Amino acid sequence: MSELTHFNQRGEAHMVDVGDKDSTHRIAVAEGRITMKPETLALIRSGGHKKGDVLGIARTAGIMASKRTSDLIPLCHPLMITRVEVDLSIDKGSEPAIKCRTRVETRGQTGVEMEALTATQVALLTVYDMCKAVDRGMTMEGVRVVRKSGGKSGDWSAL
Repeated sequence: MSELTHFNQRGEAHMVDVGDKDSTHRIAVAEGRITMKPETLALIRSGGHKKGDVLGIARTAGIMASKRTSDLIPLCHPLMITRVEVDLSIDKGSEPAIKCRTRVETRGQTGVEMEALTATQVALLTVYDMCKAVDRGMTMEGVRVVRKSGGKSGDWSAL
């Protein structure tokens, strides 16, 4: 296993120097889901929520969050993101849930995994925020990177 990169030789946290890395097309895809009561999912599906389009607002929140990742995660580099796609859909699994899948792209010297994870989690948090008045028991789960490409380490897939 490789060493942790965010610590120097003295064990102090630091931002990794990416200045000598090649600028490449980098992509990260993350996913997660939020489970809820059947009635909550029906309310979202029907568009009958008093606060408006739950999934549309959550999508916008995810996009905004991806652009603010370096403000939230102390050792993340600010990146020029070239594309963010946040897809929220009804999970076809056995329990009522909304699935979020996020794809983030850049052309740069470091990857966009953190941006994809942040976008996914904030989109799910927004669903929770908008629906908590009717369902405080919602659970966010399975937030993870499922694919990344670009850079020195190349392509990787969890699937």
